[in-house]
Amino acid sequence: MNEALFFITIIVNFAGVIFAYKFFGKMGVFAWIALATIVANVEVLKCVDIFGMALTLGNVTYGSIFLATDILNEKYGVEEAQKSVYLGFFALLMFTIITQIDLHYISNEADFAGEAMKTLFTITPRICFASMSAYFVSNMMDVYLYKFIRNILPSDKFLWVRNNGATCLSQLFDTAMFTYIGFAGVFSKEVVFQLFITTYLIKVFIAILDTPFLYLAKRIKK
Repeated sequence: MNEALFFITIIVNFAGVIFAYKFFGKMGVFAWIALATIVANVEVLKCVDIFGMALTLGNVTYGSIFLATDILNEKYGVEEAQKSVYLGFFALLMFTIITQIDLHYISNEADFAGEAMKTLFTITPRICFASMSAYFVSNMMDVYLYKFIRNILPSDKFLWVRNNGATCLSQLFDTAMFTYIGFAGVFSKEVVFQLFITTYLIKVFIAILDTPFLYLAKRIKK
């Protein structure tokens, strides 16, 4: 069941990026990045079993951000891709600040969602720092790695190399930063390393699957 939902999630997210670009152009991709950054950081709170591995949700939605920045890089250049990373970081920062303020309101006696909101949005400074720093560093790395590879291999036949090379390397740093900043000292070294390996492998798998969608975006005239 979870495996089927996993592939449905991949199609929905990557198709969402393409539709955002098809119907709204560059601004649609910017909007998707802001949306996905927030959604992924809520999804990550749920742990599930997929392919026999314990994983947190959010990897697919988060992976769609890399597809979106690669589309911007390919079609509009590194400056627009870089700007989208700043937008995503700003969206995540403001979402975090606003939800933390919301938690301090005193609930009305008829309230039914307050405790659920506390469960979802109560965060530790360590996890918050791990999430934001990993997002910013890895996405900026993806932007510049994509540009670097494109300068070496500019032909469209190497589009898959630019996409997968930049994303897989930047996701390696993203996974390492978030895992070790967020969980080192909390879990044993063995558990942290296992979490790093399984999370990275699933991210690489997702990155490979987004390649056809980048080719599709390349053909859209905007």
